[in-house]
Amino acid sequence: MKYRFGFLTGAAVGYVLGTHAGRERYEQIKRLSRRVAENPTVQEAAGILRARAGELAGTARQKVGEKVYDRVPGIRRDRQDTAGIS
Repeated sequence: MKYRFGFLTGAAVGYVLGTHAGRERYEQIKRLSRRVAENPTVQEAAGILRARAGELAGTARQKVGEKVYDRVPGIRRDRQDTAGIS
């Protein structure tokens, strides 16, 4: 319940501040964010981060799979490929 209250409070504050800034400021922020997103350096960094996140997810999946097989009785390791854990 306290998280909902915090979220609603944040949304209300954001709305009030946004309405004070006006449409012109909104459009200015939108143009700036689009320019940043289209920057080749930013796109390259995003690609590197995406690749690294994929590597980390694969490593995490492998480690979780190992823990499951080590701790859950009755699960056979030869089912690892069919269970979607690699």
